[in-house]
Amino acid sequence: MGSNSLSAAFNSLKSSNLISWKSTGTLQQTLAGCIELMGKTLHSGKVSMVKIWPGFAGEGRYFEFQSKLIPACIDFAQESPLCTTLCKDGYKIRTVEHLLSALEARGIDNCRIQIQSFGSEDPEVEVPIFDGSASAWVEAIDKVGRKEALDRCGNNAEKLAPYLNEPLHVSRNDSFMVAFPSPKVRISYGIDFPKVPAIGCQWFSSTAFGDFYKKHIASSRTFCIYEEVEQMRNAGLIKGGSLDNAIVCSASKGWLNPPLRFHDEPCRHKVLDLIGDLSLFASPGSQGFPVAHIVAFKGGHSLHADFVRRLSGII
Repeated sequence: MGSNSLSAAFNSLKSSNLISWKSTGTLQQTLAGCIELMGKTLHSGKVSMVKIWPGFAGEGRYFEFQSKLIPACIDFAQESPLCTTLCKDGYKIRTVEHLLSALEARGIDNCRIQIQSFGSEDPEVEVPIFDGSASAWVEAIDKVGRKEALDRCGNNAEKLAPYLNEPLHVSRNDSFMVAFPSPKVRISYGIDFPKVPAIGCQWFSSTAFGDFYKKHIASSRTFCIYEEVEQMRNAGLIKGGSLDNAIVCSASKGWLNPPLRFHDEPCRHKVLDLIGDLSLFASPGSQGFPVAHIVAFKGGHSLHADFVRRLSGII
């Protein structure tokens, strides 16, 4: 199947009144080699290994875990606290958002992501957290490089992007996301922690791709409130959390492990998460993040997933 017929297939399947799939003017990309990284995980505290292999055009990004294939797609996203989880046939892959954020932002449209947890045969695995940012993934992607992706018949394929045609919004309590049609990707993200003065109310505006992502978003680390740590650990979360893989802020004492990489690092990290979560809208080999101006306030993984489901017509 050539690029023109692939484009026609995508458009016929996915375009709707809400979204139009249009050419980016570029060809689908994949990795020029294999990436292999190992590290401790945030919530389970176990060590896992990830190998990312070049993929065929039109097959998109997908995980391989215990011989099961799980597409990085909203159809397999499951509600889970403090992370994004993919689930299929009882097999779960947790904390995928930082890896997917880096792949989406650096233009890796097709790849096979093998993952395994050392010393465990559980049907659940988690992506390593590293320093709590996407820097390790971006550095590994940039080191191995990109190349044009070919399908199984040796043909290249056009890369498409979803353009928003009309405003869209979702909300949960006092959190909301709204998107407006725009000729290019724009993000405006706000957070508000009135009981934690060192964070307070922050806003950050950005694009999602290119060097801006690498310089201004990728290195922002996940953050947590010190007074909530015990509650999270009692819930079986952040067993692998430490001052080495998150920035921790106390309501009374401020940041416990300064310095911050940016004065608004928590807000930037929310943008990092958003890019990873919205990548789940991708058709195989296409851009997942919608071409729109997206405004989010006090969002999180559940709200991001609601937004993608609304885009997909699931809710």
